[in-house]
Amino acid sequence: MKYRILKALNDADGYISGEQLSESMGVSRTTIWNYISLLRREGYVIRSVTNKGYKLISSPDRLSPEAVSEGYTPSLVGKELVILQETDSTNEEIKRRAAAGAASGLVIAAERQTMGKGRLGRSWESERGGLFFSFLLRTELPPSDVTGITLAAGYAVCLAVREYSGIDARIKWPNDIIVGSKKLCGILTEMSAQPDQTEYIVCGIGINANNKDFPEELREKCTSLAEETGSETDRSRLLGCVLKKLDRVLSSFMVSLCVEDMDHFRKLCVTLGRRIVFVRSKERIEATAVDVGSDGELIARDDSGKEYSINSGEVTVQGIY
Repeated sequence: MKYRILKALNDADGYISGEQLSESMGVSRTTIWNYISLLRREGYVIRSVTNKGYKLISSPDRLSPEAVSEGYTPSLVGKELVILQETDSTNEEIKRRAAAGAASGLVIAAERQTMGKGRLGRSWESERGGLFFSFLLRTELPPSDVTGITLAAGYAVCLAVREYSGIDARIKWPNDIIVGSKKLCGILTEMSAQPDQTEYIVCGIGINANNKDFPEELREKCTSLAEETGSETDRSRLLGCVLKKLDRVLSSFMVSLCVEDMDHFRKLCVTLGRRIVFVRSKERIEATAVDVGSDGELIARDDSGKEYSINSGEVTVQGIY
């Protein structure tokens, strides 16, 4: 009921009367008033004028399960959504619940992480204003068949950010979403597996949404949707958009992206055509990134024409960050 009233206020063109709300909701005007009071206590600014009704002026920046799930019927990702005010890491929380038997499709989002993490053990700035969430997938495929899931997740997130904001978000192989030369989003995938069978996969995603004050060491490397668009991000609507794209992309993923998605991924990947540096057998190698394989590996060619297939490890892309 609370979300139905909030949605009616949000959809209204100006004021909407208590009588209209009570009739459309099938409840008394007193019930409407009680819910309006509850919304105000939660931080929603709602103006009331005699003989005109109610008008939503502003909303607090908080995740709402109802808003996230609006118009979204998940088949794979988001079958259960949990929103926490604070946790150490959404990946760690998912792993704890996975060990306790949580079902595939669980999504956990947090307003704040105290120990957010990125690739190679790096910390991820996780103060309020960002969008931090992880999802759980269970599969019996061997680990070698799911190595491209980070690629698929990054592609889905990039599509969602572009659709939601209209900005020219791009992918830096394998797991960063960037705008220009600044990082907007990072993805960390972990799994529990035996040599021949995967037990579960946890994919954590951190998007700089309404962040504006980055630590000094990150100011030249990071950006946020708020900075790029000049307006506040509705994080609930953004999360809903991301989950829809993840559900669509991963439902058809299986072992690799479909041909159409793979072609589109290459067009969005800023790593291709650039000079890169990576390490192979303790040797530092400079090459040019020329392609991304169907399993998610980066194909690079050095100046002698020798080709390398890169599946993991640190890759530095010249001209970015």
